[in-house]
Amino acid sequence: MGKLLIVSAPSGSGKSTIVNYLMQEHPEFRLAFSVSATSRPPRGNERDGVEYYFLSPDEFRSHIKAGDFLEYEEVYEGRFYGTLKSQVEEKLAAGKNVVFDVDVKGGINIKRYYGDKALSIFIQPPSLDALRERLIGRATDEMGQIEERLAKAEYEMSFAPQFDRIIINDDLETAKKEAVAVLKEFLEYKK
Repeated sequence: MGKLLIVSAPSGSGKSTIVNYLMQEHPEFRLAFSVSATSRPPRGNERDGVEYYFLSPDEFRSHIKAGDFLEYEEVYEGRFYGTLKSQVEEKLAAGKNVVFDVDVKGGINIKRYYGDKALSIFIQPPSLDALRERLIGRATDEMGQIEERLAKAEYEMSFAPQFDRIIINDDLETAKKEAVAVLKEFLEYKK
């Protein structure tokens, strides 16, 4: 039976970059990505079933009513994100270590559900100003959306102490190395 790695952070903090690095550069960790479901439209080159399962708000609500989600959150009005239970359990049963790239509340909920079988990591930006620069530099959102994300980021950062580990992503290479060390310790020594 596998274990779980939960990675949460404010949007633009580098969590997806770090998760992708762990998955691509460290096959020894036997990581399987938990693909979240969302009711938001795809961004850029995102594909259904790869980055997210893209559902309409009504489809998402139907899954909620059926109890299909391990966790879900209405992150913004009409914008849902969630983790389908069946997908996670299949991967764990196959002996894979499941990686979650989820919002802060989702991360806390998954950790609560799985307890010591899960390691929760919070990727924190060095400051809100640095985060603003990153979000502007990504050029995927309008300024209004960036301001919404920054307001949400400040709120989300207040949850960092509820995570097992906090990694400050001031320098990406350093943050990657720290993530590898933390995961190695969890998978090899925490039975």
